[in-house]
Amino acid sequence: MTQQTYDAIILGAGAAGLMCAAIAGQRGRRVLVLDHAPEVGRKIVISGGGRCNFTNLHTAPDRYLSANPHFARSALSRYTAQDFLALVERHGIAWHEKTLGQLFCDGSARQIVAMLLDECAMGAVEVRCEAAVSAVSHGEGRFTVGFSGGDASAASLVIATGGPSIPKMGATGFAYDLARQFGLKVVQPRPALVPLTLPAEEALFRELSGVSTPVAAKVGKTSFAEAALFTHRGLSGPAILQVSSYWQRGEEVGIDFAPEEDAGWLVAAKRARPKASLRRVLEDALPSRLAEALAERVGVAGDLGNVSDKALTAAEGRLADWRFLPDGSEGFAKAEVTAGGIDTRGLSSKTMEATKVPGLYAIGEAVDVTGWLGGYNFQWAWASGVAAGQAV
Repeated sequence: MTQQTYDAIILGAGAAGLMCAAIAGQRGRRVLVLDHAPEVGRKIVISGGGRCNFTNLHTAPDRYLSANPHFARSALSRYTAQDFLALVERHGIAWHEKTLGQLFCDGSARQIVAMLLDECAMGAVEVRCEAAVSAVSHGEGRFTVGFSGGDASAASLVIATGGPSIPKMGATGFAYDLARQFGLKVVQPRPALVPLTLPAEEALFRELSGVSTPVAAKVGKTSFAEAALFTHRGLSGPAILQVSSYWQRGEEVGIDFAPEEDAGWLVAAKRARPKASLRRVLEDALPSRLAEALAERVGVAGDLGNVSDKALTAAEGRLADWRFLPDGSEGFAKAEVTAGGIDTRGLSSKTMEATKVPGLYAIGEAVDVTGWLGGYNFQWAWASGVAAGQAV
């Protein structure tokens, strides 16, 4: 079989890979995209409950984690949330804003996939699915890729295969193996935006499985005010998913169950409602089952009027910083994204090209850049994809 030649081969037909391909193709580059899955954009399709939280209006570099914290700044500044939104509108896709700057399709996430494929078609990009890569080599300024269905070569190779989160969708650590093959370092990958698990001694809270409430959750100095959800295994919900990206095994997670209350609110409640119990006061702001469980654990019994101000202040402090010590997370199987990845200190922040391997690029979730929950990771995929697509 005759080896086919291209200007760029992109491994991975997800958000970053398709964006990169579309940009490169429309610049006149001959582009081949390979993916082992039976269809493109599988994680796009399931994202946002099937409606794809495709970007966030509040995108900023400080909303991303990386061992090289300033790396994302260049790409994010050159391709913004407004730029991607303009593309969405150009394709006539209706959208809406939810809380905290999160943008979703009114219809289906498949509209975003279709849009990306249309953009690729405009650049005559060749996309092949069910094309598992068997070998990659480099010599004489070209990369040769063997895959099920043939082999091809190109001057540029883009790693856009993501991380190992959600393996049932076909996710693997292939990007890291390939990076190491070419001498790039890898920051230890770990699950991010993932539910945390609690040990058996927290059984009382396990009985609250399904209960959700607004909280402020924190790990160290990092805090997020969103909803937390009790599960049969531990803690989930947006606030927990957010802090999970910062959490390290052995660290406590603090929960403020009354984030809207001012200091002294329990003593004030005693003055206003001396015959009310702590449980009744908590039920004004929390689900009944949770209010009962917290009141029982705090140990403030009877009418508030019979409880000292000192005891109420202590109870208030406990409710404002309730400590949990997770024993783990639900792992890559339930992680929305992967933290860690290809070390960005070996990449150009402008082009995503490996500094010591000309022609090799890495983008999207494959690299050590992880965004907050709420469309930030998609915006990184678009921005890094554009940066590489303009360079290959």
